[in-house]
Amino acid sequence: MNAPKYKRVLLKISGEALAGEAGRGLDFEVINAVAAAIKKCVALGVQVGVVVGGGNFWRGVKDGGDSMVRVRADHMGMLATTINALAVADVLEQQGVEVRVQTAIEMRQIAEPYIRSKAIRHLEKGRVVVFGCGTGNPFFSTDTGAVLRAAEIDADVILLAKNVDGVYSADPQKDPSAVKYDVISYDDVLAQHLAVMDTTATSLSMDNNIPVLLFALKDPENIVRVVMGEQIGTIVKGDD
Repeated sequence: MNAPKYKRVLLKISGEALAGEAGRGLDFEVINAVAAAIKKCVALGVQVGVVVGGGNFWRGVKDGGDSMVRVRADHMGMLATTINALAVADVLEQQGVEVRVQTAIEMRQIAEPYIRSKAIRHLEKGRVVVFGCGTGNPFFSTDTGAVLRAAEIDADVILLAKNVDGVYSADPQKDPSAVKYDVISYDDVLAQHLAVMDTTATSLSMDNNIPVLLFALKDPENIVRVVMGEQIGTIVKGDD
């Protein structure tokens, strides 16, 4: 068997993806399949950090609308990511994978506080580290949290597992002539306002030269495929 292309990865899973077809809550059939794919990556010797979104429970200001202060709405979103982190961790443990949950906001009774050196030590020991609460700050998305954690743990790549199978020139559901990119630069993503990540997350990945590989989580085996170097989805990187 070929060796994995990446040694250490940061996998970002959206909350919506964890909800499956229902769109809300948790679909444990989906989570089990995702955990099984992560387990295969660990067995291949890949170090895996995971950042989870919270949109299957709460989408911050989008759900709070004009009824809430943005800061409090975002704090609620951080709590939603913690629910997802605990669910993913539990399923991984049931499958025999060693895992640690670290949160950017202290919740010592249920998770470790995020400490970079400790996270790296867990990864080096073959444990999966699931990061909750995004950056721990309001006004920042969990995509930005994923890029931040990837930079901090020196990840080789950010694996962005979403409900779309790549980056398109336009919304393929609205524009049938939309073209899917295999490779695109950070600059082009920003200039064309493409829906990969928000601009803060994209700029942070560009500044730290961390490639972002966006692919569909519909088939969780895609996680293993991209780790092994198969051309799936779209890779966003700097100009060569």
